[in-house]
Amino acid sequence: MKQMEIDRLNLVERLSLPTPALFSKIRNIGLLLAAVSSAILAAPVTLPAIVTTIAGYLALASSVASAVSQVAVKG
Repeated sequence: MKQMEIDRLNLVERLSLPTPALFSKIRNIGLLLAAVSSAILAAPVTLPAIVTTIAGYLALASSVASAVSQVAVKG
């Protein structure tokens, strides 16, 4: 697929096309880190403030990495 064709794709079309292997790995790692940080944030025990702060930032960063990696298209 040429760059001009990739530029004209809408979001639904981009999501349906195959993702390169590197971005698939980044997406999967991001999903794993998001799950871990969500488990830390939802823990029933009281954790230090720094741990919950780091878990919040990790959840945000991993979610963004997963979303960006999902819309990458083989070119």
